Amino acid sequence: MSALEAQRPRSTATGTIAGLFAMMSIVLSAIGAGLGFILEVEAHPVRTIPVAVVLAIVAGRMSERHQALSRFALFFAMAAWVVGMTLAVLTEHPLV
Repeated sequence: MSALEAQRPRSTATGTIAGLFAMMSIVLSAIGAGLGFILEVEAHPVRTIPVAVVLAIVAGRMSERHQALSRFALFFAMAAWVVGMTLAVLTEHPLV
C-alpha cells in the first residue's frame, strides 16, 4: 500500500448516492414483487419495477465501488418482475 492509497477517501458523495440508489431499487423491487401485498400497499409491478431497474442501472454507472450491489439489484428486479406479475395475475389485482 502506497502513501497515496492511504490518503484516498474511503467513500465519495457519488459512491454514497449510488449505494442509496441500489438499495432503493431493491426496496422498490421487493414492494413490486409482493411485499406490498403484505404491507397493504397497492403494489403495481408494472409501475414500480421498471423504476427499480432504472435506479439499479444508474447506480451501476455512477460508482465502480457499488457495481456489485447494483448488479444484484438488477437481477433482483428481474426476478421481482416475474414474481410480481405472477402474483398480480393470480390474485386478480390490477397490473397498472
